[in-house]
Amino acid sequence: MESLRELYKIGYGPSSSHTMGPKLAAEQFVKRAPNAERYRVTLYGSLAATGRGHLTDKAIESVLQPVAPLEIVWEPDTVLPFHPNGMRFEAFRGEELLDEWVIYSVGGGALANEQTRPTDKQQVYMMNTIREIKDWCYREGKTYWEYVEDCEGKEIWDYLDTVWTVMCETIKSGLNNDGVLPGGLKVARKASTYFVKSKSFTDSLSSRAKIYAYALAVAEENASGGRVVTAPTCGSCGVLPAVIYHLTTSRDFLRIRVLRALATAGLFGNVVKHNSSISGAEVGCQGEIGVACAMAAAAACQLFGGTPAQIEYAAEMGLEHHLGLTCDPVCGLVQVPCIERNAIAAARAFDANTYATLSDGSHLVSFDKVVEVMNETGHNLPSLYRETSEGGLAKKMQE
Repeated sequence: MESLRELYKIGYGPSSSHTMGPKLAAEQFVKRAPNAERYRVTLYGSLAATGRGHLTDKAIESVLQPVAPLEIVWEPDTVLPFHPNGMRFEAFRGEELLDEWVIYSVGGGALANEQTRPTDKQQVYMMNTIREIKDWCYREGKTYWEYVEDCEGKEIWDYLDTVWTVMCETIKSGLNNDGVLPGGLKVARKASTYFVKSKSFTDSLSSRAKIYAYALAVAEENASGGRVVTAPTCGSCGVLPAVIYHLTTSRDFLRIRVLRALATAGLFGNVVKHNSSISGAEVGCQGEIGVACAMAAAAACQLFGGTPAQIEYAAEMGLEHHLGLTCDPVCGLVQVPCIERNAIAAARAFDANTYATLSDGSHLVSFDKVVEVMNETGHNLPSLYRETSEGGLAKKMQE
């Protein structure tokens, strides 16, 4: 598996697959063909179907248009075999084709194609399943975060410290912003209202309202193109920070413990990314919100002193109970139902942690098995339920 630096990416919303990935691809292509007189970019499949709502064209234009004139071609009905998020970059001088590059945005802002798969990048983790890692933890008397440190080196803590700083800044910014989100659906920001209302509730309801508020704050910032951390994607970036932020502000956990929770959460997200996918266009929203819930549940259980078995159990429930979740964004915007899903998944992560902590950690279904099932389920979902806006809520809302 790759470094957690490849999972936790700092960038701007609203989508890691549709905004961050295409922008990175454009930046790489302009280096390949800096002297072009004009560019043409063809977007295929999911990138074309929901690209305008996800600001895919704006992300590419921001890089290429300052260099040379740009034409964007939309091909939503053409799905290239490697991945639903395909892009063809072409550079011309007159009618001469200078360079051509087909690349795919495979989730979490990562790029790959048939020649350069994600697994071709430097692999820093030799064990790629939770079963192997959990066995190692019990054998060595260590924890998941210690495995992260052993593989990544102590410098990973500086990076995770930056990640946590950005997560906190995003929450605070989201809580202090009001108004309507861009895109035409006229979705009003709710985070600040939920946070204010939380002050007047009793302890239990106040706690739940704050969890919602923190998740909404991040998801709304993402929807408006704000700065976020993929966890594991932009569309699901509100779940993990909401859970950890709520615990740190209510229970005064030391910062180092927060960073260790981020490491544990990242490890579980990394296992899914390596063995399946975190791309909504490939496996549906279960790969985004489901994985984010699993990561947050693992982080919460880590903070409360859970054993490796309990932490795995919490993460397993977080993912299992999102199996089959479709990706059907209305108008291609990362707003409906995406923003609400962040809030509900954050609350569900707490429930998974509580349930696992009350147990002794024994459970029949392993996290790795759920990842396998998620992968199968995602690929068996009809394409109209995988970020094409052709089915589910997206279609019904258009009707």
